[in-house]
Amino acid sequence: MSTVVPPHPVGQDAAVGQDRAGGTARGRRVGAPGPRPRRAATWVLVVAVALVLAALTALVQGDQRSAPAPLDPDSTTNSGSRALVRVLEQQGTPVAVVHEADRLPTDGAAGDTVFVADTAGVLDPAVARRLARTVAHVVLVSDDPRVLDAFGIRLAPAGEVQDGDTVSTASCGIPAAAAARRVSADGTAYAPEAGDTDAGLVLCAPSGSGPDRAWGLVRAATPAGDVTLVGTTAAFRNDTITTAGNAALALGLLETPSDGSGALTWYVPTPGSPDAAPTLGTLAPPWVPSLLGILGLVAVAAAVWRGRRLGPLVVEQLPVVVRAAETTEGRARLYARAADRTHALDTLRIAALRRTARRLGLPRSAHVDQVVRAAATATGLSDRYLGAVLVGGPVPDDRALVAGAEAIDAVEEAVRVATGGAPARRRAPSSGRGRPERHVVDGRRPPQPTDQGRADQRAPDHQRADQRHDDQHRPDQHRPDQHRPDQHRSDQHRGADS
Repeated sequence: MSTVVPPHPVGQDAAVGQDRAGGTARGRRVGAPGPRPRRAATWVLVVAVALVLAALTALVQGDQRSAPAPLDPDSTTNSGSRALVRVLEQQGTPVAVVHEADRLPTDGAAGDTVFVADTAGVLDPAVARRLARTVAHVVLVSDDPRVLDAFGIRLAPAGEVQDGDTVSTASCGIPAAAAARRVSADGTAYAPEAGDTDAGLVLCAPSGSGPDRAWGLVRAATPAGDVTLVGTTAAFRNDTITTAGNAALALGLLETPSDGSGALTWYVPTPGSPDAAPTLGTLAPPWVPSLLGILGLVAVAAAVWRGRRLGPLVVEQLPVVVRAAETTEGRARLYARAADRTHALDTLRIAALRRTARRLGLPRSAHVDQVVRAAATATGLSDRYLGAVLVGGPVPDDRALVAGAEAIDAVEEAVRVATGGAPARRRAPSSGRGRPERHVVDGRRPPQPTDQGRADQRAPDHQRADQRHDDQHRPDQHRPDQHRPDQHRSDQHRGADS
């Protein structure tokens, strides 16, 4: 047996020969760049981009962490308060800077002052209520309504003042503000909410007029003493402390008695402190940001990897034509996966009944029993056997499914031959010993045609007509499918005479 090898296209003979000799990839010229260097370059680019993004993220987070908060007592920036702290220390007022609520004073000394710089809005209202009960003088910088309510201040932030003007405080009921006479108005202004009154409050540093009137300094009584709400934070900043009477206001609010009977605590709550209001960042474990970053890099790498594997998008022409064979094979796989043998064989039975009825000339509305009886009359097979093949019942296993399909095929072949159609040339399934298998349905074999019947099927039409005529006029023949010994002898004598 020889095999014909098609000629190679022009320009590929050398490449194919070298592929066989040197083991290079099939269908690729020797020396041509393969996909491996390109893939390696892609991964190098992905890793480089990931490293750059990680470095930028670290720099941004580092800048955010290193940036001091406004009114930080150790900050020398414009928004810090290092200048005020130095002046206080020079005048004999030591400043204790704390960031944790458990380090706040709790003895309730008459001269104690706590400056709460809650510029980030993270002060816990529970800590505010504790300060109101235990500290004699509280200077508060906060615009959180929950904190204001904890101190008993029935006001709400009305807006920000950023015009750079100063306001008079000479007639203010707060001694430190009256001594300053005039302070900067920049900061937060407070006003009563709808339905609330300012009874019991000392209001100073007004801004606006009429219904828009608000105040930058507010004093209210507490169980332990008083609290002064400062909205004009320019008095504590390094860049504006020397404006007008800002320094006098800040020193007057924060100075302690000269006899040393009190102390000043500068409290700066931070988002990471235990008393800070819980946020998503504080509630999450510390490894969550790193995990999210790693997952992001993995997602990018997976997108690059799968994107190259899948290739570009292809627009499919519509409508899509699906071959009938593909649909049949797909349904067959579904039946096989679900092990639904009965449904699969029922599909074959229904199709065989339709074809049999059409071949026998029956209408489409014919009942199954009519089709079975007509097929039995045409083929000579029993009604019971045909009913078992074309109707049947549950299929227990794959062997029964194959046997049922072959029996249906045999019945259709018998109907085709009985109605004058040419027999289909099909190879009988072998049982392994060179003999064709017989279809068994419900434990019964179909009736087998006799030798005379096979001869009738092979003989031409006019010979079969003559044979039937002889059979009808032969007195010693009682059954067409059986031959008596004397009949065989007469056939032999006729053959000898001829």
